[in-house]
Amino acid sequence: MASPRSRPTPPEAPAPSDKAYVSIGGLSRATGVPVETLRTWELRYGFPKSVRKPSGHRQFELAQVERIRRMAQALERGLRAGEVVPATDAVLESLLATVPVKPVARNRALPFDAPSLVEAVRRFDADRLMRSLYSDLVHEDPLAYIETRISPCLEVIGTAWEAGELDIAHEHFASERISDVLRGARLRFEETASGPLAVLATLPGEAHGLGVQMAALVLSARGLRVLSLGTEVPITEIAALAELTGALAVGISASVVTRKHAASAITKLRSELSRKIQLVVGGGGAPRGIKGTTACSDLRELDAWAENLNRTHRSH
Repeated sequence: MASPRSRPTPPEAPAPSDKAYVSIGGLSRATGVPVETLRTWELRYGFPKSVRKPSGHRQFELAQVERIRRMAQALERGLRAGEVVPATDAVLESLLATVPVKPVARNRALPFDAPSLVEAVRRFDADRLMRSLYSDLVHEDPLAYIETRISPCLEVIGTAWEAGELDIAHEHFASERISDVLRGARLRFEETASGPLAVLATLPGEAHGLGVQMAALVLSARGLRVLSLGTEVPITEIAALAELTGALAVGISASVVTRKHAASAITKLRSELSRKIQLVVGGGGAPRGIKGTTACSDLRELDAWAENLNRTHRSH
């Protein structure tokens, strides 16, 4: 049997000019589904559908993002792509309503031990690192969990990196594992979240997305629905997606890496968003004093902002 790659690519229709589009890389970042998986789905099942822009580049409608995210949730529950991708929206929703979330097996958390944590990262010992990251706090208070477990881990790893004990590969390994923990902690809140939608992203030029991951957990715990775009999404695409999905807020993580161009980027984003969409900015490189934006100095300020947004949303 021919592999999906050997099959002819379905013909794309010309792209209408009145819709918002994104590249396959942008679609991957918006949904968390790898580029190769999206390509395989398109070849095998005809979804997501691409169109050909006048420039000749293939693009995908932003309107497909939410469905792909729902498909990814179904796959995480053990369903097969052949059941999920061709399904109608009604069938997909029925599957999500009837198939339970798979329980995440967790070992008992270890006490926080900085030397052991550094050693686990140095040895690329994923099992020990994950056990040191998990804590009962994740089931009690996500904000406290970040403050007492995740933040100290990041500080210890950063100090070890500066001292030459760890290299870039170690740092990336640890970041990916911490991201896995934060996503897992967020899942239980996303299942019941019914508040306003918030789109989260970093500024272009930022390679790390842990700030977005931590913010996403805090907002989800407050009942907000979160669409996390991760890193390296152009300002215009962030704005277009927020408008398309009916989001009431956009949250931007700005680290010291992007500090130099943060003010101009945030000003541009604010100008492209409608007035009804709130814009909140946090992180070590977050600019202050930009009209129409809220700057949060830490996650507790973000938590208070989210609580107020959700309360205001429910009162209307």
